[in-house]
Amino acid sequence: MDRRGLLRSTAAVGAAGATVAWGAGAGVAQARGRKPLRVHIVVFDGVEELDFAGPLEVFGAARSVGQPVETKLVTSGGAGGFTGRFGTRVTGVGAWEPGAADVVVVPGGGFGQRDGAGIWAEIKKGRLTRALREAARPDLTLLGVCTGVVVLHAAGLIGGRPCTTHHRAKDYLREQGADVRDARVVDDGGDLVCAGGVSSGIDGALWVLERAVGSAAVGQVESLMEFERRGTVLRT
Repeated sequence: MDRRGLLRSTAAVGAAGATVAWGAGAGVAQARGRKPLRVHIVVFDGVEELDFAGPLEVFGAARSVGQPVETKLVTSGGAGGFTGRFGTRVTGVGAWEPGAADVVVVPGGGFGQRDGAGIWAEIKKGRLTRALREAARPDLTLLGVCTGVVVLHAAGLIGGRPCTTHHRAKDYLREQGADVRDARVVDDGGDLVCAGGVSSGIDGALWVLERAVGSAAVGQVESLMEFERRGTVLRT
């Protein structure tokens, strides 16, 4: 089945014409009055490159096809740079201003190593988890990618809410009391969307984008990226 073509053909009839797996955009773009969707992707030393680059590509591609989306990489510790898990060095990253974002993407990285850079170092420092806790508000959507969901849980933002994460981290989160589901993307129907391991961040970002601007625009983004989502979005 050509799912992208189906998305385009059903967009005109709204949510009633949605596919079973992915749903439709529910007209949120009209409700936003075409104001830019402001996306901040929080990065740190040891972050998994595809965890942040996948969503960055999705939201950047949305802008290139004419959608009002503004995306930037940010850090919770002031302006600077970071080094990814596989040695990618990025400089000129801005300081995070949570009040200036509509979507905050929290990637993961380094779950399997407790003594190096990555999520455990960020959780231990406490700066990122504290900033996330203080940033939470009803109109701010949090997108946890891979083991970035572990960071969100450490910040107290998941608790018993439905979520997903990388398959190697699921048992850990369950032991911490999280309601971990076996789905590629989990949307709890509110301000929390979680994506599974690594490449699932692309699917999660496309779903958040679809909630904001609708399925037709997301079909354009998928075509531009030559990417087709797989699995399902579990909406609880």
